[in-house]
Amino acid sequence: MTTSLVSVDSLLVIDVGASTTRALLFDVVEGRYRFLAAGSAVTTAGIPFRDIGEGVQRAVDHLESISGRLLLRDDESIILPSAADGSGVDALVATLSIGYPLKVVAVGLLEDVSVESACRLTSTIYAEVVETLSLNDRRKQDDRIDLLLRTRPDLVIAAGGTEGGADQSVKRLLETVGLACRLLPETQRPQVLYAGNQAVQKDIRAMLEGVTSLHYAPNIRPTLESEDLDAAQLQLANIYQQISAKKVRGVQELSNSANGHMLPTATAFGRMIRFLSRLYDPAKGVLGVDVGASATTISAGFAGYLTTGVYPEFGMGSSLPGILKQTSAKKIMQWLTVDLSEDDVRDYIFYKAAYPTSIPATLEEIALEQAIIREAIRLGVKQTVPGFPADVNGPGTGLLPWFEPILVRGMPFIQASTPGRALMTLLDGLQPTGVTTVLLDQSNLAAALGAAAEINPTLVVQVLENNMQNLGAVISPVGESRPGTPILRLQATFADGSETRTEIKYGTIEVLPVPLGQIVNLRLQPLHRFDIGMGPGRGGRLRMVGGILGLVIDARGRPITLHTDAARQRELFGKWLWTLGN
Repeated sequence: MTTSLVSVDSLLVIDVGASTTRALLFDVVEGRYRFLAAGSAVTTAGIPFRDIGEGVQRAVDHLESISGRLLLRDDESIILPSAADGSGVDALVATLSIGYPLKVVAVGLLEDVSVESACRLTSTIYAEVVETLSLNDRRKQDDRIDLLLRTRPDLVIAAGGTEGGADQSVKRLLETVGLACRLLPETQRPQVLYAGNQAVQKDIRAMLEGVTSLHYAPNIRPTLESEDLDAAQLQLANIYQQISAKKVRGVQELSNSANGHMLPTATAFGRMIRFLSRLYDPAKGVLGVDVGASATTISAGFAGYLTTGVYPEFGMGSSLPGILKQTSAKKIMQWLTVDLSEDDVRDYIFYKAAYPTSIPATLEEIALEQAIIREAIRLGVKQTVPGFPADVNGPGTGLLPWFEPILVRGMPFIQASTPGRALMTLLDGLQPTGVTTVLLDQSNLAAALGAAAEINPTLVVQVLENNMQNLGAVISPVGESRPGTPILRLQATFADGSETRTEIKYGTIEVLPVPLGQIVNLRLQPLHRFDIGMGPGRGGRLRMVGGILGLVIDARGRPITLHTDAARQRELFGKWLWTLGN
């Protein structure tokens, strides 16, 4: 790739997470952009500071000590732009994922149409729907007002009414919101995002402007059959930043320093996935999985179309106990590789919520954390898939579509005791289908690059080439059979001309030792109508690149059926982990 001319050279990204704040430095080295170094510190959004500025300063101080580059003035402000002596940086962007999720009330005409779209919009940010209002519910207006007064939402997202459709019903619902706002102190009134029938905007403005902060976005449900969240997502990201700035000091100051280039981390990560989906095979999607302290995020890009689900209750931080509202300790136990009790699972969830920066040290803690992550990813995928385009290519209902590649980020994967455990956790939770490549964001750069893409896309492309670690090429035949039944014949030709042939049996995980970065030519023939993405029972030739774990064939079927005997299932987990190098 030839180096493009760029107007900005050095870049500093400040990533303020729920538990850790990082400062990442990028610059041009020998004519190409490189990721140079990162500094980190504990996030100071909570007690006793309640000001992210302290954590940002410490992270930049740490970066200075690592890189040897002066980045702060005497008054602790960041040196912008860079000076002739090499100090400072030319540009600054920031990402943010702090505090408890926003409380949202979703308002719409019909529960299964506009309210559903408003809820899906909510799931693209660090927020949770605490209540819904619609024409379907039979509550009186007084009860609806009481609901708003009781829940004290941060934000009301109002949708409803197709373009040129219903307007009086929409206005009646918003009247309830206006009455509730007038009964609340000004500092406790929810902001309102109106994303419904655009013909009603003038009336909504007359009703709510001056009562509370009012925002507008294009109709997220312009017709009964179509949904368009893109523009509303950008507006929602801005609202998230505004509300965060009111709750925690330092947010607005950081945004000002970044000249407004601040995004929620999940939004920035989604931008990165959308960016990649335009580079890779349009017949497949690109999938991103981010397991962080604030949330688990699932982002899927299909030739530029993005679907994102952000789930704070599945984050490995203070909101983690929320996972028990969506699943049970018993269901999490089915993913355990060691013998532990339901109480052990619950205790670890609350321990992790209290100490989100803790790193599992014992075999039991590792097993517990990875079991929770498996279930968190499984639940996140289950809730995100309904938002995928109806025409995506895949093996069928209830299964993940074809993706290439799958990008995973988050400290639980980076700090996994072995690459095999990291991949196994992902395969169990995600259950990918067909042929794909699993990339590990080993330096947690994806969200930073997504935030940087708007001001310097060249940097994004060049840094990506060297900082995504190939965990392994993965083949996951789709189908069901009896354990031990041959389901795939594989012939591999390596770079040195040597060949190997093998027959893969159902219920196993096999590894073909392809060296990292080496191309292997494959001839695949599924048996018993198993599908690897070429059609049931259809085979063909492929070229794949070996990862850290070579080429992995996950022949456990889709969906994975776990053994009813917990002890026997733990034995199988042990066998599969041993195959992946434990």
